[in-house]
Amino acid sequence: MIDIEQSSANIYADLGHADAEEMLIKARLATEIGAIIKRRRLAQARASEITGIPQPRLSGLLRGQFRGISEAKMLECLALLGREVRIVVGPARPRSKPGRVEVEVTD
Repeated sequence: MIDIEQSSANIYADLGHADAEEMLIKARLATEIGAIIKRRRLAQARASEITGIPQPRLSGLLRGQFRGISEAKMLECLALLGREVRIVVGPARPRSKPGRVEVEVTD
């Protein structure tokens, strides 16, 4: 018999990572960076020149190895690749609920 568990929608949280929310955000940003590179048919060497990330490190980021790259750098990469990046700060939530950080990608 196979045990099946309901996912929390965050694989990093499901795996017990302490920084699960940050990892999920970075994964979404890395996915978008990869999609732009693919859509623009950029070679990794050219994408590296545009973003300022060394090619081996960019390759790692595109394979999900983004622990050493900050969210700020990933946002900068998106802007350098021609995307508009907006940070929106909304109204306070009730004291009983913490705020949240979320990534929304639009076309």
